[in-house]
Amino acid sequence: MTTWRAATVASTARLTSTARSIVLDVPGWQGNLAGQHLDLRLTAEDGYQAVRSYSIASVGPGQLVELGVDKVVDGEVSPYLVDEVRAGDQLEIRGPLGGWFVWRPADVGPVQLVAGGSGIVPLAAMIRARRTSSSVAPFRLLYSARTPDDVLFAPELDNAGDVEITFAYTRRAPDGFARKPKRLDRTDLAELTLPPADDLTVFVCGPTGFVEAVADGLVSLGHDPARVKTERFGGA
Repeated sequence: MTTWRAATVASTARLTSTARSIVLDVPGWQGNLAGQHLDLRLTAEDGYQAVRSYSIASVGPGQLVELGVDKVVDGEVSPYLVDEVRAGDQLEIRGPLGGWFVWRPADVGPVQLVAGGSGIVPLAAMIRARRTSSSVAPFRLLYSARTPDDVLFAPELDNAGDVEITFAYTRRAPDGFARKPKRLDRTDLAELTLPPADDLTVFVCGPTGFVEAVADGLVSLGHDPARVKTERFGGA
């Protein structure tokens, strides 16, 4: 396990009404792979500490590390990060962590990304890694969000080049949108994702229930369970 290190908030930006991009300046950070995460620790004046894991949206070398945090109303850490943290504030982080849920530019096979809510964060890092490395690996993203207003990194996804992106909304869709709002189901996965015959790798990230439902659906469609990589969160 890596040691804790100091991080200074370099900048913040709103991603949605409940989510925020937070860029940390971390001296000595050696970079990270797309899909890795870090632990973040807050310490109160009375010494109480809270630790949560967050996916990293940035990728590659350099000491600036970007997180994308969505607020959980009754959480201990995310409300502070989304509503209160300011440039210049000091935090503690530990990482990068994880070596399974990662994509490397040397991986040339087709990739299907499936995101639920803020589960887009590590998948956005993979799209960024593909772009910066000039990889030509086929990428497709299926992104489930509550409404169009809840899409994180929306401007960036609108300019994702040849990455094929499909949105699926659960509560409200834009006027004229063909698919009615609902949760992803097996039919959606069959119609909106790459088929198992493409010999692909699938990355799924989102809330636990979302990830389990999507992973089960993909396996039932014939995907190799060993090629369906998952990352889940419960929110905090």
